Parts: sequence; C-alpha cells; structure tokens
Amino acid sequence: MPDTVTGFGRMVAALIILALAFVAPGNAQTADAPFLRNDTGLPTLAPLLAEITPAVVNISVESRRTAEMNPLFNDPFFRRFFDLPPMPQQPAPRQQMSAGSGVIVDAGQGYVLTNHHVVENGDRIIVTLKDRRQFDADLIGSDAGTDIALLRIDAEDISALDLGDSDQLRVGDYVLAIGNPFGLGQTVTSGIVSALGRSGLNVDGYEDFIQTDASINPGNSGGALVTLDGRLVGINTAIIAPSGGNVGIGFSVPSNMAQAVMDQLIEYGEVRRGQLGVTIQDFTPDLAEALGIEAGVGAVVTQVEPDSAAQAAGIEPGDLIVAVDGRPVAGSADLRSQIGLKRIDSTVELDIIRDGAAMTLQATLREAGVSAAATGDRALDRLAGAELRDLQPGDPFHGDLDGVVVARLDPGSRAARSGLQAGDIILAVNRMPVASLTDLRRQVSRVEGALALTIQRGAARIFLVMR
Repeated sequence: MPDTVTGFGRMVAALIILALAFVAPGNAQTADAPFLRNDTGLPTLAPLLAEITPAVVNISVESRRTAEMNPLFNDPFFRRFFDLPPMPQQPAPRQQMSAGSGVIVDAGQGYVLTNHHVVENGDRIIVTLKDRRQFDADLIGSDAGTDIALLRIDAEDISALDLGDSDQLRVGDYVLAIGNPFGLGQTVTSGIVSALGRSGLNVDGYEDFIQTDASINPGNSGGALVTLDGRLVGINTAIIAPSGGNVGIGFSVPSNMAQAVMDQLIEYGEVRRGQLGVTIQDFTPDLAEALGIEAGVGAVVTQVEPDSAAQAAGIEPGDLIVAVDGRPVAGSADLRSQIGLKRIDSTVELDIIRDGAAMTLQATLREAGVSAAATGDRALDRLAGAELRDLQPGDPFHGDLDGVVVARLDPGSRAARSGLQAGDIILAVNRMPVASLTDLRRQVSRVEGALALTIQRGAARIFLVMR
C-alpha cells in the first residue's frame, strides 16, 4: 500500500508540473518567470510573485463619525434618575478605521485603483507599500455604480501592474488573488476563473463580474486579480459568504471596466455616463416565440423615452438589441453595463433585430437627467447620488402632479443614505412646491438648515428630512 500511494503521489506531482508548464497561453512561461524551480524541479510561482506583489498595497481609511446614542439618554428624567451628567449639545465624533487593498497601475503618476466602498466617507486615506513605506493618498474620484475608486500618491521607486484585456479571459484560466485579508499583511491565493459576466449582486450598479474560486476574504477588497503572465485582469470586490467565510465564490470588476472608469476619473474627477433612454428586459424563449424571433440572447426594448438618444436613433419598442459596438449583449444587465461605461455624446453602433430582420443603428448617447453628483451643482450637493429629471409622459402621475423624479440612485450615496428611493417624486421643499428641476435647484439653494422634502412614493405621500 505505501508503494502504491507513493507511486500515485509521483504521478499527481508530474501532472501538476505539466499543468503549470502548459496552462498559460502564449509566452506565459518565460525565463524571467519560470513555473519550475531550477534547483528542485518543483512547480513554483515565486518568481512571478516577486515581480508583481510590490504593486499591491494596503489601504487604511480614517473617518470621524458621530457616535449613535440610545434615545433614553435624551430623556431628562432618565438622566436625573441615574444621576448622569448633563447631555452634551453635540455628541463627540468617534474616529473609525477601515482597511482594504489597492493596486498601483501607473508608477509615474502614482495612480492606485481600489474599491469605492473601501474609501467611501474617508477623511484620510493612507497607502502602505509592501516595503512598509506609507503615503497619504489623494482621492482623484470614485464611482459607486462600478465600485471603483482612483487614488494618487506622491512616491518614487514604485512598481505598477500592466492592465490586461479582461475580454480575453475564459472560464478555466488560472488566476491569482492578491490582497490584505483580515489585516494580516499581503497574502496570495490561487484558483481559476469559474464564471464570467456575473450580475445581480447590486441592482443599482453596473455589473459584469469575473467570478473566481481564488480565496477573497475581508480586506481583499480593492486587491488584484492577476493572470499567470502577470497582468491585472480584475479588481477584487465582493464574495458570497453564507457562513461568514470564503466558500469559493468571489467577484472581481473586470480590468476593462475599471480602466474605462479610471480614464473618466482622471479626465473629469467623476464618471459622466451617457444614456440610451430605453426600458429593457431579458430576451427569453417565451418572448422569442411571442415576437416571432429565433431564440438567442440580447435585450428587448419595452419602452423608448421621449427626446432620448434611442428615439433619435430610430429604436422602437419590440426591438431586440443583440450587440453594442460589435460586442454581443448577454441580457438586460449586460446592455446596461455596456452603455453605462460610454461617455455622454459618444456614438454607439447597435445591432438589432426588428420583425425578424437584422439592422444596425447608430445612437449618440445623451444625459437622461441631471445628476447632482455629476453636474457639480453645489445647490444640489445634499442630493448627491440622485439622478433627477422632470416628470415626463409615461411616468406615473404625469398630468396629475408637478414635481421632480428620482430616476436613479447611486448605492451608498448621500441621497440614498438619507432615505430617498428611485421612483420617488419630489413635490415640495420645505413646503414650497417644485414643478421642475429648475424650481428644485432654486428652492434647495435657499435652505440653509434641514431639507424637508414632500415625496410621492407610490400611492403614499411622505415627508423626508435631509440634513
């Protein structure tokens, strides 16, 4: 039995060596980064990791938040009964620390990619390199929709990772996840790409996740997903952890998406998304039968907004959009993500099927509404993260009410945290009616204290206070 086990072990080791020698396409196994140790002949990734790990950094975020207190402490009787000191007028702020990871992608400029949720609400961001040097980072910009943020550090003699083409990934490709889980220090795990084009984790976001079984744990957020040729193909973002730990289902933002966001953050400090102006749904076999179209993939247009890019391009309800700029559309979430990465005023080529006939249309994307975060309008700072527009034909209550529609909300934004919801109709500000976005801007600019918004939410009318 021992001889049999030993022989089987040698066979497995040989297979592992062969797999590591031939798994990466092209010239992944080079003299600079061999997968076999010259002294022992055993498989190793050490030379590759020695080259790429200096580009992965730790990110510490300091923030000051007012401590929440039990409402009983506000009761004078309660305080007298327990002989407590007088209630302070303002609760003392409490310093909080959080940690994540980041990836240097431009050594010359000092650009570091990470997650939006890692640096959100941070008062101070500290980047620690592998060699333990520390730098205060400037936040160039952050995008909640894709969960990508860009930092800059003023540092010399640093390493950067080359961005790979995430569109070339295939299920089964070997990848490495590098980050700072649990604050332990830099850690590397390995696995494969287990799925592509994942969505549905955040309905308000733009999703096209790479799924991997390489372990991604708390603190890995913002870290690197790297192929065996040392190229960055993803920014590690989220995990599914029903038991509280890693179960082999992790998600990364593809490098192509991260680069598109990064380019806009560098140029504008924000992401200026173009909008097509359509309501869509997934293309299903039942819809294929109803529309008389051969079953396939794509997104079906159910509604075209007036005065939109889609209307100007000639798109009609019932059209099946199957590709954007030659890239196939897997479904409604994929179409939303592809369009959501295009800039305002950019022209896209749409391959559609209408009544069984294929055709190509060109659409110049427009700004569908006015986003307080995107316009830089200081009057609407307290509504940052809300995409706002006037009521339009086809909207609920159009013709019955005057107000401003919350078309979309960035998750985790100031407006979302204040209780605003997508679909809300703002009717008044501090009891002053608003019939348009212009009215809203004017009324908000006049209020120095708390905003009391009158909201129509479905069939209910509510009041929402924003400070």
